[in-house]
Amino acid sequence: MTDPKHKLALQTRIVQPKDDITPGFESFSVPVARASTVVFPDLASMRSLVWSDDSKWRYGLHGTPTTIALTQRLAAIEGGEFALLQPSGLAAISNVYFGLIRAGDHVLIPDNAYGPNRDHADWLAEDFGLEVSYYDPMIGAGIAQLIRANTKLIWLEVPGSVTMEVQDVPAIASVARARGIVTAIDNTYSAGLAFKPFEHGVDISVQALTKYQSGGSDVLMGATITRDEALHRKLKRARMLLGIGVSADDASLVLRSLASMKVRYEAHDRAAFALAQWLKTRPEVAAVLHPAIEDCPGHAFYACDFTGGAGGLFSIVFDARYSTVQVDAFVEALELFSIGWSWGGAHSLAMPYDVRSMRTASNWPHDGVLVRFYIGLEEVRDLQADIEAAFAAAFA
Repeated sequence: MTDPKHKLALQTRIVQPKDDITPGFESFSVPVARASTVVFPDLASMRSLVWSDDSKWRYGLHGTPTTIALTQRLAAIEGGEFALLQPSGLAAISNVYFGLIRAGDHVLIPDNAYGPNRDHADWLAEDFGLEVSYYDPMIGAGIAQLIRANTKLIWLEVPGSVTMEVQDVPAIASVARARGIVTAIDNTYSAGLAFKPFEHGVDISVQALTKYQSGGSDVLMGATITRDEALHRKLKRARMLLGIGVSADDASLVLRSLASMKVRYEAHDRAAFALAQWLKTRPEVAAVLHPAIEDCPGHAFYACDFTGGAGGLFSIVFDARYSTVQVDAFVEALELFSIGWSWGGAHSLAMPYDVRSMRTASNWPHDGVLVRFYIGLEEVRDLQADIEAAFAAAFA
């Protein structure tokens, strides 16, 4: 014990101050708890730690009060019990693979899945002995015909984030559950607001918090959410051993945006649906792929299973008479739509895709070029005028 008469030097008092924080302070925001080292009151407390116990702090990489507050809120939004944070949506997908899958296991992935998920699976197949098959996203209960003895994981995505097909999630999840196969869904499109995967039999929901949860196009983060404690423990162990963590500062930015997420999502939804309906009337457009529009593949599943709109993302397919060069000119002529991936922020985006080059297991029925729109928070009439001007500039 330090001699009470010993006066500590200034540098020591700076490093180890006796802070006297005013008690009773409260605010609406969650305080940012930054930490690498977590300090224990005594050795007995340190030695009693169990890595899976979220109620005790172990090391900053595995959680702080700020990050735990975010996981609790994310789980509540989606109707889950457990959540983990990862530094990106792709990292969350990676956490599922490394937490649940081993060499020789078979994984089924919808043909319309997020491109980096496909790339990740192909890499694991090439270098780590995973077996991967892609399936028609509209296969429904027919997924049973593709299941092998070593099938361990079935991915879903509703809707496909480029081509917008809505899968029959309950049918696929029912088949998987009967065979003891884990299902994981990329539920980023709905932000956990409009589609509740656990109510339809899915085991794990993956979110890219980079999107609507962030809302500012300035934070990268992902999450895995589940109701199954055993799955959560497997994912958590893999995350720990892989050294995956997130910044408390980034977590605080997402926490700050969660309160407005539903209001923003609904605003994006109203604007996107209005523009999608208008684009259906345009002669330049051969198809509008928006889940809430009746001729979108899987619309019946959307109408049955979604309860909170479709957000700001949809695609159009141009008439086949327009070349890729002309469609590129259209995208570049847009002034209020930036060219960029992702979505969920305040700014509108547009991006062309060559869908046939992305498919290996299902037929793409359209000949024209696809452009995906994300509708931000600008005025609809201004976005419509911008699209009209781009039509005129590119196709005159």
